[in-house]
Amino acid sequence: MGIYVHIPFCKKRCLYCDFFSTTLLERREAYIEAVITEIAARRNEADEPVRTIYIGGGTPSQLQAEQIRRIIEAIGTDEAKEITMELNPGDATNEYLQTIRQAGVNRLSIGIQSFQDRLLELIGRRHNAQQAIEAVQMAKEAGFENMSIDLMYALPTQTMKEWKADMEAALRLGIQHISTYGLMYEEGTALTQLRDQGQITPVDEETENAMYDRLCERLGQAGFVHYEVSNFALPGYESKHNGCYWNGTPYIGIGAGAHSYVGHIRSWNPSDIETYISGIINGTLQRESETLTERDLYNESIMLGLRTNKGVPRSQIKGDMEHWIASGLLCQTADGHIVATRKGIHILNRIIEDLMI
Repeated sequence: MGIYVHIPFCKKRCLYCDFFSTTLLERREAYIEAVITEIAARRNEADEPVRTIYIGGGTPSQLQAEQIRRIIEAIGTDEAKEITMELNPGDATNEYLQTIRQAGVNRLSIGIQSFQDRLLELIGRRHNAQQAIEAVQMAKEAGFENMSIDLMYALPTQTMKEWKADMEAALRLGIQHISTYGLMYEEGTALTQLRDQGQITPVDEETENAMYDRLCERLGQAGFVHYEVSNFALPGYESKHNGCYWNGTPYIGIGAGAHSYVGHIRSWNPSDIETYISGIINGTLQRESETLTERDLYNESIMLGLRTNKGVPRSQIKGDMEHWIASGLLCQTADGHIVATRKGIHILNRIIEDLMI
């Protein structure tokens, strides 16, 4: 079982972000108290050992190191093999990193996004390229041997030359995992508004696909395994926690807006910090839920399985896959699983929709 803890606090919101977050930093301590209370109240839901803990956001590194320690201590780490925390490079100090390492965090996910200062400024990040490099160096000095960084491509005005430079900069860091995301213009975000107003122009689809293809080629040359559409890892450093989401392992989500999945039931906390805090304190928190049907479970297995390099067992696929195989967009592995080819990944959403029932 995995535990996810959502920390919604941000010093400022990035222009592209649509995750639940807040800049009400003065509510951090009250929120942490509520999180610890929820952990205690839901302890009986964890009927399997907790193998992974993921502290995400928001910006978890906007919490004090002592607050991170209290959260991890409340969960308990006797069985946990992987404890990940997301980190903004601008928050990294030697003391902070050493303290969270001592608290039990053994994997960092660092939100670098780009090594081009002009692009970082364009998308509203509050760190620069030098801070990103220094954050990784400090993390190594603090004893972290398992680090992931986030990179984004298809940013407005981003060139292929800049994207190639970002990949080389990432590889020079000597990290073990890279998560990559093509920019999505989510409804209601500031970046989408700028696009709709004509103030920025999205990268065209051909360029975005070329950036992705170059990414796969270069990281493959560097020894990274492309184990999920957006994720690359050196052998043995695949994210164990994210595997919970892709292979149906149960997980409990703690905090405002966090989702849980236990026994074919998906539930989620309200995405409002004050509603969450008061509901936990008063014992009145209303958590929404849905029970997944057999059809839901099948469709999710297709949607998530085809995103990974393990794919989906051919015998489990009910839709007509033959024309996708004939077109070179899907293929069969030696162990009888169906996986997406590189070409197929470019239109994976269409393929998945076609194979759903």
